Amino acid sequence: MALRDIQDLARAELESWCVDQGEVPYRARQVLAWVHRHGATRFEEMANLPKLLRRRLSESFRIGQLDPTTIALASDGTRKLLFRLPAGEEPGRQPAAIESVLIPQVDRPLGSRDRLTLCISSQAGCGMGCGFCATARMGLVRNLGTGEIVGQVRAGRALAAPERLTNVVLMGMGEPLANYDAVLAALDILTADWGYAISPRRITVSTVGLAPAIPRFIAATRVNLAVSLHAPTDRQRERLVPVNRRYPLGALLAACREVPLPRRKRITFEYVMIAGENDADRDARALVRLLHGLRAKVNLIHFNPFPGAGFAPSPPGRVLRFQAILRQHGLSATIRESRGQDIQAACGQLAVARPAA
Repeated sequence: MALRDIQDLARAELESWCVDQGEVPYRARQVLAWVHRHGATRFEEMANLPKLLRRRLSESFRIGQLDPTTIALASDGTRKLLFRLPAGEEPGRQPAAIESVLIPQVDRPLGSRDRLTLCISSQAGCGMGCGFCATARMGLVRNLGTGEIVGQVRAGRALAAPERLTNVVLMGMGEPLANYDAVLAALDILTADWGYAISPRRITVSTVGLAPAIPRFIAATRVNLAVSLHAPTDRQRERLVPVNRRYPLGALLAACREVPLPRRKRITFEYVMIAGENDADRDARALVRLLHGLRAKVNLIHFNPFPGAGFAPSPPGRVLRFQAILRQHGLSATIRESRGQDIQAACGQLAVARPAA
């Protein structure tokens, strides 16, 4: 039987295992610090642990290692990482392939630190069926384990050296809130001082709008939430985002209003600009009405074409006009710069063939 990846264990679970081995609970923190903070690849490296514990760890667990199979480099410096994931012993862990994206941004204001963002996946494929997204065409292959989610950050951090990752976004393949427990456990590891010690302010999780999970998720974490809206009416949104039939705009916005926002914090609503679908002046005005009373900001995203998409991006002038209408009505609106288009690494372009079983 294959050994379990220790990166799939929550701290409390490893503490319980340590106690069963006759060790004190704080040994779990030491082990996890070696794995996540120091990047250990073998239990033998953990010099401050008793030899017997190191041996028992090696007999019970493995330290999973994600190494990119291929790395594609875009003209703007964006790197797309392809990972081939083997099957595991857990039910449903068939072979899978995922992609992550390292996105540099060096055109920052003078005196500010350059930003390096890693966009990671939470599922192999996606079951949400959004028409403008290449990942949706794959369908859902399987959920990722906690170790596979965190492993992308481990691999990205190693590849980025000597640069330092500044931001992590769960905006790659999959719907994070549809893999709720594994994502929550991964966020705990990413933000813990014994883990990756990334500030929650520098982590963003994007959801297509699984309304019941939103207030629960925000109550359990301190990371940023981005809601993929993409249309101001139910009729339009059902065409673009099929989950709207289950959680229509009324339910989604009600869930967002339940979120206890700290002072001066807003919910980000993502809005992909698609020619002739959701980019008219009337759509902008309907969006203003829809978000009235919410502390919200809108992130306008250029639609990034992919083979067989069936949609076209809104012209740049139309995007600027849309933004201007939102701002005229007091709604904060920014336009996201597309990165990595020439290697199919931009928003909505991630897709890989299903591996053979």
